[in-house]
Amino acid sequence: MKIVTRIKAIENLNKYIGQDLGALAAEYNITVVKHGKQNKGWKGLVLERLAGLENNVSKAPNGLSFELKSVSFIHRNNELLPKETMAISMINPEELKHDSFFNSHTWAKLKSLVFCAVAWNGASSKKSKLVSVTSFDFAAEDDLIKEIEKDYEFIRNKLIKNGFSSLTGKDGKWIQARTKGAGHGSVSRAFYARKKLVKRIFDISK
Repeated sequence: MKIVTRIKAIENLNKYIGQDLGALAAEYNITVVKHGKQNKGWKGLVLERLAGLENNVSKAPNGLSFELKSVSFIHRNNELLPKETMAISMINPEELKHDSFFNSHTWAKLKSLVFCAVAWNGASSKKSKLVSVTSFDFAAEDDLIKEIEKDYEFIRNKLIKNGFSSLTGKDGKWIQARTKGAGHGSVSRAFYARKKLVKRIFDISK
């Protein structure tokens, strides 16, 4: 079975920078709109195919594995900006108490990320251009990583001292721990990359 590493996936995706994912979806017989409603996951399905992940292909084993993440970007004042925050990982309170940042599931997810910036053309649009592809391959001494670690450890210590319910999206410069799930009263929480971190990831790929 053919294996696709993170580096190979990025190499494959870079060939499609500037192309419309909607047109590519048609080539791969991926449904964009069904029964008048947009298939929410269609962009991810197209990106997987472009990365080289097909039925007879698997991701590489630990150390070289990756996760595709697409985030919509919008044009505002002649600048390309992220439309939304980016989910990183769900928070397990016991794991968060126990795991320091570099031993955490959150860091494992971040460093394996293949980040795909796609153009936002409206909720019902069948078009979305692939703008940029990069990975979260920062050097261990990078100041940004240290600041993300600081956010994580602040949130971790807050959980230990004040409990799970004390976690709020207001905490953290680059990442935040906020509720995940529809409606009021949701108790589950997840780590999210703030918009400015999403933009920073995009900027380092230029």
